[in-house]
This record gives sequence, structure tokens and C-alpha cells, in this order.
Amino acid sequence: MSKRLQVILADKEFADVQQAARKNGMTTAEWVRQALRAVRRTEPQGDVKKKLQVIRAADRHAFPTADIDQMLGEIERGYTGQTSR
Repeated sequence: MSKRLQVILADKEFADVQQAARKNGMTTAEWVRQALRAVRRTEPQGDVKKKLQVIRAADRHAFPTADIDQMLGEIERGYTGQTSR
């Protein structure tokens, strides 16, 4: 289901939005929808306290791991298709 949203902008702001939409070959409404989606993607999702709790719990564990330079080298070789040696 879709909902309608009304936003009041100053004339200059509206003209800027219209110009940006035209420049990108889209309607003003579509440009605004895409701009809102882009901003929402940058906003933190979920409960920050819960995320910190999970990170702190994971930090209490001591899992085996490789040397960072070794891991990065293996990843790079995987990208380039080189065999390890």
C-alpha cells in the first residue's frame, strides 16, 4: 500500500529539486523518492544498545585467526587467480 506525503519547500529549494530531477532525467517525485531512500540507507538501523551488546559478547571470545597480512595476501591471490606458494 502506498501513502501520500506532502512536503512544503521554499521556492528556491523546490526549484533546486526540480532542476536536479530534470538533470537526472526523472520526475520530481521520483527524484525525491530516491533521495529519501538514499538517506534512509545511511541511517543506523536497529537498536544501538543491542548492537553494542552483541559486539561486546563477540569480543569476549578468543577464536583462532590468521595473520592479517597472510589473510589479505590469500584474498588478493584469490582475486587474481594466482595459486598459493
